[in-house]
Amino acid sequence: MAKRGKNWVKAQAAVDGTKLYSLDEAVNLVKSLATAKFDETVDMAVNLGVEPKYADQMVRGVCKLPNGTGRDVRVAVFARGPKADEAKAAGADIVGAEDLMEEMQAGRSDFDRVIATPDMMALVGRLGKVLGPRGLMPNPKVGTVTMDLKTAVGDSKSGAIEFRVEKSGIIHVGIGKVSFGAAALSENARALVDALVKAKPTGAKGTYVRRIAISSTMGPGVKVDTASATA
Repeated sequence: MAKRGKNWVKAQAAVDGTKLYSLDEAVNLVKSLATAKFDETVDMAVNLGVEPKYADQMVRGVCKLPNGTGRDVRVAVFARGPKADEAKAAGADIVGAEDLMEEMQAGRSDFDRVIATPDMMALVGRLGKVLGPRGLMPNPKVGTVTMDLKTAVGDSKSGAIEFRVEKSGIIHVGIGKVSFGAAALSENARALVDALVKAKPTGAKGTYVRRIAISSTMGPGVKVDTASATA
């Protein structure tokens, strides 16, 4: 295990590992312990009572954070003709068809989200080995395969995030930046938990939202009382 720096050790000592903090307390604590020279991301980890290996217990969806992510999200769109024009007008950073596919196959990766119209999926499907490992393959379940490019691009730019449960049953996403106000971070966190509850799969049994923790990029994790994180 890598040796922790003095700042991390000091921050860890300020966190009571046996306590479940209210969401608002946890947010304020995480903000106060962030010491990096850059604007750290505030990450949220939610442990769900699911077994993702079973199809009826997969959790995947999209959540529009009310206060955005604090990141400049670069959006690539596969579309032709009027739909390509619509995507450009909505603020897409990269728009194309075969040309865009070839650029991605050649190694272009300066994008954070990929959106496509349904008629382009046969083409996009050839990029499975490129987009799949990065979790960027367009999917209608999360609104990235759609004819409504204006909304899809706009939501992506304004704070829509995708979530997908990992094999361990954990959802891990960024909910903003340390520079955000505490109220804005708490609001984003509750929006995510609400989206996860709405995405509860039919096969989930027992307690669904089991554990929640938040941290900054360089800071220690802070355990959150799950009841305090509901909208």
